[in-house]
Amino acid sequence: MNRLVTLFVAGFIALMLLSSTIFVVDQRRFAIVFALGQVRSVITEPGLHFKLPPPFQNVIYLDKRILTLDTPDADRFITAEKKNILVDAFMKWRITDPRLYFVSFGGDESRARDRLSQIIKAALNDEITKRTVREVISGERGRVMEAVKAKVVAEAKEIGVGVVDVRLKRVDYIEQINNSVYERMKAERTRVANELRSTGAAESEQIRADADRQRTVIIAEAFREAEKIKGEGDAKASVIYADSFGKNPEFAKFYRSLEAYRATFKSRSDVMVVDPNSEFFKYFKAPGSK
Repeated sequence: MNRLVTLFVAGFIALMLLSSTIFVVDQRRFAIVFALGQVRSVITEPGLHFKLPPPFQNVIYLDKRILTLDTPDADRFITAEKKNILVDAFMKWRITDPRLYFVSFGGDESRARDRLSQIIKAALNDEITKRTVREVISGERGRVMEAVKAKVVAEAKEIGVGVVDVRLKRVDYIEQINNSVYERMKAERTRVANELRSTGAAESEQIRADADRQRTVIIAEAFREAEKIKGEGDAKASVIYADSFGKNPEFAKFYRSLEAYRATFKSRSDVMVVDPNSEFFKYFKAPGSK
């Protein structure tokens, strides 16, 4: 019985030792086999692998995928014209040299992120201090990114890291400068608005003056044309009257007398003191009387 227990314990220990010598590498990770802090081998291919049992050899795994370094808060930088701006950047990176990466950080990703944050901050500071705010925000933003990326790539390579991309998420003024910028923009917009209003008022007055001039010209031409037509009508009427009156002078006198009566007795309140036997009333008695 004791022999059976001994064999069972021995088999269990052997199984544990055997299992400690086998490890599996996932396709998303690197594996580093080290002993007493010294790197023995770096495994980049996925599959089943073997090593000595601890404490002779141990395994640490590193992420093979592309990782993102995103700064939680925007950093403050000073531009060439001594203005403070806030810059928020992010970086895409991956481990390219697992051995060098392990030697640099002992496999601690948080230490690697801290070091990369320092590298990108130093590169941004070098480039931003050479340029104005306008150049950083719009004019030379692409050049800034290329220069920062080149510096970060060179320094990251020394710690076993490859930089895929570096980008600026946000470039903004600090709060105090923001207020002054907004006020300056407001003043500029107000000035432009006043200029537009002045220009519009001047053009409005010009349009009104031109319209008044055209109105006066049109009315004068219309009055002239009306007077011309009226004169031509009066002339034709005079010719017609003359022809008609020449054919029957007595009827012409009678017609003119009717017009005189109509004009004289227009209002009932008018009072006239005239001899009834006068020549004026002769057609009241008999149209054909002498």
